Amino acid sequence: MALPWRHCWRWASGSTRTSLLETICCFNGGSATSLLRGTGTATGSGNEGLSSRTVHTTSLGNSILTRHKSRFLYPTPKPCYCKKIHSDAKLEDPFTLAQKDLNHLYDDIKKELFVSKSELKSICDYYFDGKGKAFRPMIVVLMARACNSHSSRDGDLLPGQRSIAMISEMIHTASLVHDDVIDGSDKRRGKTTINEVWGERKAILAGDFILSAASVALARIGNNTVVSVLSQVTEDLVRGEFMQLGSKENEKERFKHYLDKTFKKTASLIANSCKAVSILVNSDPEVHEIAFQYGRNVGIAFQLVDDVLDFTACASQLGKPSATDLKLGLATGPVLFACQQFPELQGMIMRRFSSSGDVARAWQYVQESEGVDQTNYLAQHYCQEAIRQISLLRPSLERDALIRLTQMVLTRDKGHRTKNVIDVRGFQCRSCRNPPSPLPPRLKKKKKRFLNQPPPFLQSGMSVRI
Repeated sequence: MALPWRHCWRWASGSTRTSLLETICCFNGGSATSLLRGTGTATGSGNEGLSSRTVHTTSLGNSILTRHKSRFLYPTPKPCYCKKIHSDAKLEDPFTLAQKDLNHLYDDIKKELFVSKSELKSICDYYFDGKGKAFRPMIVVLMARACNSHSSRDGDLLPGQRSIAMISEMIHTASLVHDDVIDGSDKRRGKTTINEVWGERKAILAGDFILSAASVALARIGNNTVVSVLSQVTEDLVRGEFMQLGSKENEKERFKHYLDKTFKKTASLIANSCKAVSILVNSDPEVHEIAFQYGRNVGIAFQLVDDVLDFTACASQLGKPSATDLKLGLATGPVLFACQQFPELQGMIMRRFSSSGDVARAWQYVQESEGVDQTNYLAQHYCQEAIRQISLLRPSLERDALIRLTQMVLTRDKGHRTKNVIDVRGFQCRSCRNPPSPLPPRLKKKKKRFLNQPPPFLQSGMSVRI
């Protein structure tokens, strides 16, 4: 049974400028996740939230954003589920720790994709050039080692755990190839997409081939439970893509739809891969759930930050054109939050920004709203829950590296946030030296601050899946 390690009591006080790690390592027992869970009291068992369940948000009462701030106004004792993970602690660098296990990642993938036909081989190897972030395999190998340490198993990774790290990168890359075909994208990771170089038909077949090779590697692991867990990822990817093609008229339903889609398209792969490596070394379902919930929350936070960067970073930082989501007709977190302040966005969202000038106007509305700040705030809460979950495992270098990695999700490309890069008068990036477009007078008059207003899906009695 997974138990919290070394209960200690600390005092959290001061201002909202408390460091992220200090804030999220110590939580108020009355709201364990601090984001979506509004009921329950601390029991000291450390098992809060380990199982998937539905809660009702009517019990949240006042604005959750206001409550988050008020928690730091008065000293309150809070249990800390950690060995010594405070703001002054030196956490392990996740890249350094995972490097040994990832040294041959792309070579192993190319071996799985080996074919005699040169063109198919060239297409399949195109994205496996070693220049990707390998974010998912890094999480998987760190989670595997953290679970091994928790289970008192030292030494190298199990062969199956190493294979799952490789498979996660293969599934992710295959989904990118298919996404680029669906979206008609011409840039990915700073270079021309496969569908632009070889055409859509060959790109689709290449994506299928990568998925099939991943399935073969998965079958070789020889664990039916692991096969079942990772097979869910493919189903979620397809369902998530279909969800992205649709939209909801109701504002509250739209936000839940967005988060559900985000889990299926992005977080499911990370969550189920983390769960799979834990299954291979530990039979405790609670450990499996810890691994899953960590991956789920980190994955959603990662995508939320990615959606923010689409508004705050220029193309050279993204490796693809900015404002891509708006051009594809997608209403992501910053837009949905901005819609609370600027109802004009409602019509644009429903017609998927298809009218002339919609993209430019929507961009300006987002810049004048608190959409970016609130999306970053929401991502912070998902990271908070991820750290709470992983802190339930036995202390280890890899566990601490996962905590550090969670922090890095929030701060990646920090120098290109809105206030540093985007001129609020328009939607051009300062680093691109392009002149900004002035905001229309009516937009200037409507600027408000809505930071104390919760997201739409938290304002009613809607049930939210944790």
